[in-house]
Amino acid sequence: MRNIFMLYMPPLNPEAMVHYRETIRQKVAFGRIVPFIDSSLNRHLREVFGERHIAVWGSRNTPMNRGRFDRMEEGDEILIVEGDIIRLLGKIAGKTVSRELSQELWHNLRPGHHDTWELIYFIANPREINLPFRSFNELLGYEPEFRLHGFSSVAEDKLKHFYSRYDDLYEILMGLTQGRTIERVREPLPPSEIEQPTEAADVEAESLPAPDPGCVSDHLQMQWTLLKLGKQGGERVWAPRSDQTRITSAFQFSDFEPTLAAGLDTQVRYVENIDVVWKEEFRIDAAFEIENSTAIYSGLLRLSDLTMVAPNSLYPLFIVAPGERKNRVREQLIRPTFRNLHIAEKVLFLSYEKVREIDDFFGEGPAGPTPDILSAKAEKLSA
Repeated sequence: MRNIFMLYMPPLNPEAMVHYRETIRQKVAFGRIVPFIDSSLNRHLREVFGERHIAVWGSRNTPMNRGRFDRMEEGDEILIVEGDIIRLLGKIAGKTVSRELSQELWHNLRPGHHDTWELIYFIANPREINLPFRSFNELLGYEPEFRLHGFSSVAEDKLKHFYSRYDDLYEILMGLTQGRTIERVREPLPPSEIEQPTEAADVEAESLPAPDPGCVSDHLQMQWTLLKLGKQGGERVWAPRSDQTRITSAFQFSDFEPTLAAGLDTQVRYVENIDVVWKEEFRIDAAFEIENSTAIYSGLLRLSDLTMVAPNSLYPLFIVAPGERKNRVREQLIRPTFRNLHIAEKVLFLSYEKVREIDDFFGEGPAGPTPDILSAKAEKLSA
């Protein structure tokens, strides 16, 4: 259960607006931070952000603020609220206490004042959303007119209330800005309630020849291609641990995310066995199930489990398969198990041919595709 921290900024406060522009919107070059942090935090921030600039914010070191700051952990949610509008949403990537770094980043603009904001936190995946704060109040069970003061956090009882019904505050608030309907979490169906394939055609026992153990399978080739494209596009990439050794052996590729779990919530165990995952800082950007000669049913079932425990996720879900198997995917999507979950509305079909076309376009250059590019090349199979 992630903590949710909130920072209130008075509307049109000149000093706060300047600081917000300089260290949130414009972010801070890593080189300005390094002299003021220890080697452990230095290493951690490099793992999360690479060489990208970092959004940074701070609070005054009062006893009340310090108590909340000490409870702050990697992956916790942070909101910056101006007046009655949520301006920023992000994830805590790390923290430090440093008067010197505060003085480096934030100068007092009022003559005679010497305030510092030395409880400093580094923010991953910052998004400006400009959402009315009352939307947050409704989700967390506050009164509609509840107002913030200073640096605060959501009480444990309200956190439990929220997480008993919903999956991910970040995705929900992003969804609300897009006018999406918010869904409640459901438990994945137990095997006894899942419609099982019964016919040979359903499980696709198509008498395919057994693969030569010495050959690289089309599935592994496509897995590596998607991993490579993700890295070219600036993503952190993940494949199931059981596949990583084979990918490294076949393609000398080992640049996997060390752990998928960093900053993610309860859906981790439903994502870590998906064939390829693209991730940016603490957010998943795309998930791919590759179906070559195996049953499409099994890949869709993994994606359906994910949509039940994380129904408000905004990242695209892809079934990747040879173009001639598109109709087989469509046939599986009309099964009651998937139809009742509206999986066809959430999953895109991306053919091998389109992936190869994208790979040919980007080649071995320094740039790569974004998830939006792949979504534009994919097809929706819903009626």
